Parts: sequence; C-alpha cells; structure tokens
Amino acid sequence: MKVLVIGNGGREHALVWKLRQSSRITQLYCAPGNAGIAGDAECLPADPRSLDSLVQLAARLQPDLTVVGPELPLSLGVVDEFQRRGWPIFGPTQAAARLESSKSFAKAFMQRHRIPTAKYAICTSQQELRDALPHFSTPIVVKADGLAAGKGVVIAKSKEDAFATAADMLSGKLLGEAGGRVVLEEFLKGEELSFLVLSDGERVAPLVGAQDHKRVGDGDTGPNTGGMGAYSTNDIVDSAMRDWLLTHIARPVVAGMAEEGTPYKGILYCGLMMTARGPQVLEFNCRFGDPETQPILMRLESDLLEALEASVQGRVSEGDFKWSNDASVCVVMTSGGYPGSYEQGRRISGLGDAERVQGVKVFHAGTARNGEDFVTAGGRVLGVTARGSDLEQAISRAYEAVNLIQFDGAHYRRDIAAKPLKLTSA
Repeated sequence: MKVLVIGNGGREHALVWKLRQSSRITQLYCAPGNAGIAGDAECLPADPRSLDSLVQLAARLQPDLTVVGPELPLSLGVVDEFQRRGWPIFGPTQAAARLESSKSFAKAFMQRHRIPTAKYAICTSQQELRDALPHFSTPIVVKADGLAAGKGVVIAKSKEDAFATAADMLSGKLLGEAGGRVVLEEFLKGEELSFLVLSDGERVAPLVGAQDHKRVGDGDTGPNTGGMGAYSTNDIVDSAMRDWLLTHIARPVVAGMAEEGTPYKGILYCGLMMTARGPQVLEFNCRFGDPETQPILMRLESDLLEALEASVQGRVSEGDFKWSNDASVCVVMTSGGYPGSYEQGRRISGLGDAERVQGVKVFHAGTARNGEDFVTAGGRVLGVTARGSDLEQAISRAYEAVNLIQFDGAHYRRDIAAKPLKLTSA
C-alpha cells in the first residue's frame, strides 16, 4: 500500500514515524518533508500551498491514501480536489475546515449549536470595534478571522490596546487577508486542554488528552508561539470528563456539521479552557495538533493507518485506538529569537546520542541537510519526545535527551509538564 503525507513539520514527522510501523504500508512518501522525515519516508518536492502542485504529485504517485498534515491545504480545498478525482484522502473538506479557517464561522456555529464558548463579537470596521468594546471587560482577546500560522491571537490588557491591535489587523498591516475580519472575545481563566477526536462524519472516537505550552518562556511568560512543548497522560482527563466532552462538544460539532450539509471527516482538535463554569471551546483545529501529535502518537499502540482508513471509509468506532498507560512528553527546541526573527543554517549536533536515551524519539520540524550535517531551517527546530512509565520518568528522559543536543542559539522551556493537569467532571 502506498501512502502520501502532506507537510514538512514535527507533526508530519510523527505521523510518518507512526505510519511506518504499519505492516500494510509498502511505500511511504512525504511532500515536501524535512531532513528528519527523510529517514522514515521518501521526501518529494511539492508545495503544500499549491493545489496544482499536490494534484500533479498525487497523479504521478497514485497513492492508496493521502494524509494531510497542515491546515493550509485543507483550507484551500485539497480534500475536495482529491475526492473529485476519486483519490482516498484523510481530512475535512474546504467547507468543513471553516471551523479552523474562519474564527467568525466557528463562533457563530457554536452559538447555533449551543456549544460552550466565550462571549464574542465579530467586527469588520473600526466603528464596529468602537460599538463592541464597551461590552467587554479587560483583558480582551483579539483574534484574526483567518489562518495566521499561530500568530493571529493577541491578549490585549486594555481597551485601547484591543482597539489598536484589532484596527491594525483590519487594515492588513499585521496579518494581511487573515485579519480582514476580527473576533473580540471574552478572556477566560483556567487550564488549557487539547482534546482530539477522530470522525467519519457521523461517529467519533476520542484520542488521549494532551496539554500544550504556548508561551515562549518558562512559567508561561512571553509571547504565544506555535507550541513549545506538550505532554499526555491518562490523568489529564478521567473517563467521566471524557464522556462529558464527547457529549457536549465533540459529538454536537460533528452532528451540527452534518445537519448543515458539510459532514466533518478527519481529526477534530478541540482547544478548550477548563474554567470555573465548565469547559469552554477556545478554538477548533481541523487536523492533528503540533506539538500535541508527538506525545499522543508516542502512546498509540494500535495501527494508525487502520484508524485513518476508518475515517475515510465511514466506519469509525471506539475500538480504533489502543493506548499505552505510559506518560509522554515533548520538549520543543527552537531557534534563538523565535517567535520573532531568527537565523537559520546552524549546525545541529548530538541527535544520535539523544535518540539512544531509552524511550526517546526526536521529531524534526525545521531542519535541513548541509552535506552530512543536520542544520536549523525554521523557528521550531526539533520536538524531543520521550515515553516513560510515569510522567516524572518521561520528563527526565526528555530533558536528558535535550541536554545532549546542541546548536547555536538553541532555546527551550525547562518546565514542560511541570504542573500536570488532572481534570474530572466532579
């Protein structure tokens, strides 16, 4: 069986690594991939931002299944294009992916289907901003409507800052077309949780819970990033809380999308804030999270290919996943300066030593080859991921491996999973 994975980040390396373990896959490709992925799959040139590029590649390869990693190809309609040609592909259609590609659509959808979320207002002009801001207390969350590569959310401490940030988004100065519409949102206090489910358009199967660490600095300080690390344990979400999230969030989303004529197939990532008034949806992603995928897949003991096929073929069930009781931790190593400007091409050493640490896998995100050397080629460079019998052991192994890797300007948080969640429905 031939499988093609679209993307070039740490999430895609984790997907490729796990798919490689399936006995049914004979040829595994990744487009465009990265230097680390090349060790697990054949990397082929293609532009995930171009439907023509992806269609031409698939027409040549004729894969039995294509797996879409990042959000942009989904928002452009890659699933629609492949389905039109009769090519099996994992992920939601362009219309269904609006849950991620348009925050205003997602908020209005949640309101229509009574899915718990923060109070909000949608603004398309400075006058609408002026009219809406008096209805919010500070701080205020300002979100660009469209895809902004993790940079479209700002927490404004004052109404003046909120207005200025939102006005800049609307003008196109900050984020271009992504900011053509702005969502003002109530600031929620609590603990964040990443809750992912697999859907076939009708049924859902939950994945294990995970928690991401968005801020660049220890103690959740500094600006938001694409993710500085994540961890997964059985203790994050107990069975009663999992059932509540399925009943009140995941299943209503899938049922609501079907009711509106846009059935949702693929991974539904529910980004939640666990507040004093209960779980509230912060955002939806229409694909595997990054870096949550790395620790989640480290715990998966069943065949990932079988689960993805169940979604595509309309036969998802609770038995699609079998999980280890172990804990797992991913520590992201970034280029100095990230999420701002940073230099590339820095030589990376110690990767072999790191992967010899028991229970460790180093997933590549922003890496390239310079001769025999691995070099940095992005903001988030590596996701050093470890599995252990408990969280303490997984943390210890992950940081032991991190300390064996060197490159100029390397930055990472030293407190990933230091304050573990334990959520119950009580």
